[in-house]
Amino acid sequence: MSETTPTDFEDCRGVLRVYKDGTIWRSSQPSFNVPITPNAAVEWKDSVFDPTNNLQLRLYKPTSLPTTAATTKLPIFYYIHGGGFCIGSRTWPNCQNYCFKLATELQAVVIAPDYRLAPEDRLPAAIEDGYTALKWLQGQALAEEPDTWLTDVADFGNVFISGDSAGGNIAHNLAVRVGAGSVELGPVVVKGYVLLAPFFGGTVLCESEANGPVDAFLNLELIDRFVLETVSSCWRHN
Repeated sequence: MSETTPTDFEDCRGVLRVYKDGTIWRSSQPSFNVPITPNAAVEWKDSVFDPTNNLQLRLYKPTSLPTTAATTKLPIFYYIHGGGFCIGSRTWPNCQNYCFKLATELQAVVIAPDYRLAPEDRLPAAIEDGYTALKWLQGQALAEEPDTWLTDVADFGNVFISGDSAGGNIAHNLAVRVGAGSVELGPVVVKGYVLLAPFFGGTVLCESEANGPVDAFLNLELIDRFVLETVSSCWRHN
């Protein structure tokens, strides 16, 4: 049995604790209190896209679909959540509320995949999971017995990929790897990418990093901690 004590850990603002014996504790909810706002105009479901790593994605679509022949199929919009590659989930209320809004305002099928988190799974695991989520969509498009909940309404030739913070980084890496209209994903066609405050870093601090408010939740100290937990030891700088 572990002899870890309550103070024998590195704490990331109460949302992630890395104990010296290797044990990881991660909050199942965000540090802010945001209730889920039910939306009767959207229906949703979960689906496993990577059984090996037990990864799921959450699918959303409007309950009332277009009736004109030219618009019976809906565009597909991927939303990849943020969290410094260390926290976050498709199930978090802020993620779900945002996806409700995307589905209704864009009149689109929204796909919100989870991905493996650090420090248990360091980069590039999360980036590979983003690609696996895209390959899952291709599998649905090509399947003899697909999930008709999705395929009856989805336009596989009209796909967009978005993400915020760490999710924006994953979206960027997918743009580099897949680009637009990649043959390897056919018949899935990615039309564009939307990066929302993407989580990037470098060896030199930018102005906002160097002079950002120290009392902000996501300040430079926490960003550095997430980076250290995310990258492998060979990439760390002293």
